[in-house]
Amino acid sequence: MKNITVSLDDDSYRRARIKAATADTSVSALVRDFLTRFAGEESEFEKLQRQEEELRRSVTIFRASDRLSREELHDRHAVS
Repeated sequence: MKNITVSLDDDSYRRARIKAATADTSVSALVRDFLTRFAGEESEFEKLQRQEEELRRSVTIFRASDRLSREELHDRHAVS
């Protein structure tokens, strides 16, 4: 387990101690819980990577002949 030092102004520390005491815990426990949740969150890169993997797994059949024509892609219709 690692120890860290956090600098905080006196007023904020006093208010944090009061809130921690009201919740029957310590400031250290609150900071530890916050950092544990924060470190466990998925980063934006990890989220995009997971979404890409899910999308790739969902695409089961792909054929080049299924492509849209240029006109269909741009919703263009030939004028007669």
